[in-house]
Amino acid sequence: MPFLLDSVALDKHDLVQLPDVDSAVEGALFDALEDILDDLRTRYDETPQWEFCEGFMAALICCRRALPVSEYLPLLLALDLEDLDGAGDDGVGDGGSFASSAQFARFMALWMMRWDAIVRCLDTPVESLSDEAAYQPEMLDTRGAIACMSEAERAELPSSQAPAYGQIWALGFMFAVESWPQEWAAPRDRDAAKWLDDALTAIVALTEDDIEEPTLCVYQEDGPPSVSAGRINALGDAIWAVYDLRNLWRSFGPRIAPVRAAITPGRNDACDCGSGKKYKKCCGA
Repeated sequence: MPFLLDSVALDKHDLVQLPDVDSAVEGALFDALEDILDDLRTRYDETPQWEFCEGFMAALICCRRALPVSEYLPLLLALDLEDLDGAGDDGVGDGGSFASSAQFARFMALWMMRWDAIVRCLDTPVESLSDEAAYQPEMLDTRGAIACMSEAERAELPSSQAPAYGQIWALGFMFAVESWPQEWAAPRDRDAAKWLDDALTAIVALTEDDIEEPTLCVYQEDGPPSVSAGRINALGDAIWAVYDLRNLWRSFGPRIAPVRAAITPGRNDACDCGSGKKYKKCCGA
């Protein structure tokens, strides 16, 4: 049965009290989120991976304006607000859909748990990214996982190039930035504008491929190398950039729309109410 986002309670403090959600450990939380995305993918095969969603979420948290769920979630998951089931004659619609309002509520509960965790990390001062309180994006080293496979397992994989470490996360972040450009417009202050440009440049760099020689393995110390030292440095720069963006927009506050005063007719002009009388003898009397 179709349902609207606005018809489901979206208060995060209510949602996280759903059974079996508030006790989930971090790993189980990501697994549960990916399970729901896998199910959504059966109805819309372009549903993004969680890593893309994580980058998208980080950008939303850093965004100058607090975007409502009903504005950003349909864009991220290709949902149709008018009919979230969205099924066509062949059983597959043009957009994704949640299987039920219960599945949607559970997804939002898990989503807001991760949202709150990222906010806590970004709002906690840290001196090093090795600090347990530092923001650590959920990323997959796909190339490393492939390198750890047997030759037979690798032979069964598609021939397409696997994404570089952190690339999907950065693409998700920049997708949010590019979807709301007015919220990421450079401020007039030159120092702040440079601050913004430097931070976004660091994240954009992570959207590129890792073409340097791999020297590190993310999964295990003695595993086959899949990530270059330069990539690890670029990843660190991108994470610090997220901190910078969070602090930048918080220091400026929400963007204020310019106030445009209505044009008042002259005293001898025709009144704009359409009466045919002069303004001074009509609404301007």
